[in-house]
Amino acid sequence: MSRRVAVPFPPRRIVSLVPSQTELLFDLGLGDKVVGVTKFCIHPAEARTNATVIGGTKNFDFEKIAALKPEVIIGNKEENYQAGIEQLAANYPVWLSDISSLPEALDMIRRVGLITGAKEKADALASEIAASFAALETAPTTATKVPVSAAYFIWRKPYMVAASGTFIDGMLHRAGFRNVFADQTRYLEINADQLAAAAPQRILLSSEPYPFGEKHVAEFQAICPNAKIEIVDGELFSWYGSRLRKSAAYFSQLR
Repeated sequence: MSRRVAVPFPPRRIVSLVPSQTELLFDLGLGDKVVGVTKFCIHPAEARTNATVIGGTKNFDFEKIAALKPEVIIGNKEENYQAGIEQLAANYPVWLSDISSLPEALDMIRRVGLITGAKEKADALASEIAASFAALETAPTTATKVPVSAAYFIWRKPYMVAASGTFIDGMLHRAGFRNVFADQTRYLEINADQLAAAAPQRILLSSEPYPFGEKHVAEFQAICPNAKIEIVDGELFSWYGSRLRKSAAYFSQLR
C-alpha cells in the first residue's frame, strides 16, 4: 500500500486484525507471539483462547489493544476500517495487506514471513500453494473445458454477489468458472430479476459471511430452475492465507 512501516525485528507481540492472517501466523509457528486477535479468528481453534480478543474486524477495542503493548499490528485494507486503522497507526506499527488476487496473496504470505522472522517457512508455504494452483490449471478437468458460468453469493436480504476486483472473483476463475457479474465491480447488490436474467449455470452459496444452508437452495432454484445450486466452503474461496493450501484440491472437486 506504499506505506512505510518500521517494525522491531523480530516482533514479539503481534496483534492480528484479520482471521486468514491470524491462521497464517499460527501456521508459520508464531502462535506464541500472537497476543491479540479478533472474535472472527476461528482458526486455529486455540487462537481466541491463547490470545486476547480485541473486538471485531471493523470495531476494535482500543483499550484492550493498548494493554497488549503490540510491537506490530497486522491488518487488511478491505477487512478492516480506515478510521480504526488510522487511530492505531498513530500509536503502533500497523502493517496492512491489500489483496485481490492469488499473486498478491502469495506476496502477502512472503512479506508477513519476512517481517516476523519466519521467512523460510513463509517462502515454502507460498511455493506449495503456487504449485497446487499450477497443477490445477494444467489438469485435464480444468484446462480442456469451457468455463462454467456462475454466480457467487455472499449475502441474503439483500442478495449480494462477488463481482470483479475481488479475491473471490479471482478464485472463481481459477476454479474454472466464469463470473456472470464480472462486468460489475466489487460486491454487488442484486435482485431476483437480475439473477434470472444473468442465467448462471451454477449458483454458489457461500458458507460465509452469510451462513447459507440447504434450506436456501429451493429459494434460488425457484429463480433459476435450470441452474445447479450448491453450498460451497466460503473460507476456501475468500481466505487468502495458509488455508489456500486446501483450495486448489477443493476447486478440482467442484469443477
